[in-house]
Amino acid sequence: MSSDSYAGIELTPTQQRVLRELVARYRESETPVKGETVAAGVNRNAGTIRNQMQSLKTLQLVEGIPGPQGGYKPKAGAYDALSLQEVSEPAPVPLYYEGDRIEGAIVGEIALPSVLHPEDCRVEVEQQGVATETFEEGGAVVVGPTPCNDLRIDGVVEGVDDVNSALVVGVESMHAPADLPAR
Repeated sequence: MSSDSYAGIELTPTQQRVLRELVARYRESETPVKGETVAAGVNRNAGTIRNQMQSLKTLQLVEGIPGPQGGYKPKAGAYDALSLQEVSEPAPVPLYYEGDRIEGAIVGEIALPSVLHPEDCRVEVEQQGVATETFEEGGAVVVGPTPCNDLRIDGVVEGVDDVNSALVVGVESMHAPADLPAR
């Protein structure tokens, strides 16, 4: 299976969730991740995770490491299948919930699906490293500033996408330095 073909793999929502959790935990430690750790992160039992890992191993997306220090490691294809870039040290983007910085959260993507409807402005914030159960609808969220353009988004959680580890945030304000072209 070539690396280009991983992006076309159709994963079930449960497989996506398990694989995202494995990738997030592996990025934190760079050591094999125990099935129990993944199970706790996705709120499933360890037996379910073992079954999911078997199917992900068959798809050549994860590697099982035996022994007391063993566990599971994502293979390069896991990043492709999840449309993630494998990065050695991600640039930190702070994520705050109810005024407290959420340590361990990795903001992977910020999408603006409703930019054409300013009265209904929402962003989707894909994050890893923190269980989505941490966030509740109506809670205040601040994302940023981002490393490249100092974008900061202030808003309220309108929904939580457990499958994609994403928050749907109703935007109250968005700020970034803007160098406008001369007219």
